[in-house]
Amino acid sequence: MSDHYYSKSPTSKKEDRDFEVMIRGEKLSFQTDAGVFSKKGLDFGSRFLIESVDLRGARHILDLGCGYGPIGLSIAKMNPNIQVTMVDINERAIELAKKNAVYNRLSERVNIFVSDRFEKVADTKFDCILLNPPIRTGKAVIYQMFAEAKDHLNDAGSFWIVIRKQQGAESACTELHDLFPSVEVVERKKGYWVIRAGF
Repeated sequence: MSDHYYSKSPTSKKEDRDFEVMIRGEKLSFQTDAGVFSKKGLDFGSRFLIESVDLRGARHILDLGCGYGPIGLSIAKMNPNIQVTMVDINERAIELAKKNAVYNRLSERVNIFVSDRFEKVADTKFDCILLNPPIRTGKAVIYQMFAEAKDHLNDAGSFWIVIRKQQGAESACTELHDLFPSVEVVERKKGYWVIRAGF
């Protein structure tokens, strides 16, 4: 069986890479590897989500499917008063996210651990949940993540996703409308949509 970025224990031959990126005026350093999403550098969708999300009033956020950590660690760097929890099913990705938290001196402000979706945060609610959906897992899995996200938000919480129009942004909006009273497309750029759903 071939590895995917959503595999629990990738066996791909290691290909360590390092890169630096500027996001909203902040410099962050990342190490990536084979078997994780966007191993060659920060993907456009994740950057677009980081640059678009409105976290005013948020105290505790969840980076769902965090990969090697670009979204959660960027949010932590830019928002010192926000506690960030980061989860992913991919053990290699989580190992990298923990290293990247250390590289960027953010270890004390983030909680990072292996979790199949909300498995390890079942009893926790968040002010905001961020997701760059794992498109290759299929709509059934992604829509289950949407439904679970709703159940893990505080009152007045918000769920933010980034998705390309050609990969199902319109149908994602329809699905979110069935779950949340408020759904809006906050930003559009280069075929990507940033969508906010909330109460």
